[in-house]
Amino acid sequence: MFGFLKKKEPVQLNETLYAVTTGNLIPISEVNDPVFSQKMMGDGFAVIPESGEIYSPIEGVVLSVFQTKHAVGMKMANGLEILLHMGIDTVELNGEPFDIKVSEGSKVAQGTQIANVDLEAIKSSGKAIDMVVVITNMDAVKSFDLSRTGQVNAGDEVGTAKA
Repeated sequence: MFGFLKKKEPVQLNETLYAVTTGNLIPISEVNDPVFSQKMMGDGFAVIPESGEIYSPIEGVVLSVFQTKHAVGMKMANGLEILLHMGIDTVELNGEPFDIKVSEGSKVAQGTQIANVDLEAIKSSGKAIDMVVVITNMDAVKSFDLSRTGQVNAGDEVGTAKA
């Protein structure tokens, strides 16, 4: 009945996460927003995109699409939870630059298109275009190891979450 009273079951995993778009991959600690860079929401990575085509970093189900369309929550079958946050402070743009291709309850494969994002609209509003991927249930994860940085293509392996 009350989820906070239940003991969290450890997630059994050794899961690879994938680049959500083509661009420059950076550790989450380099994102210019302390909520992400200080890992307040969890560990992960970001891609500074060359393209507005954004894809799923995992196979799972869409838990939520934020009303302002700037973020999508997903969960893998093993319980790993991911937040894809598109841009920094883009909640203030009220969904304008985002064409979301999935809905709550949608099953996604790694590489399923999640959104088309108007990067120029985000930039012209003075916001950063970082596409941030965060593991939001780090209490169930032992570590996230980023295996590379620099130039990546959409769908490239970028790191592993381990229990």
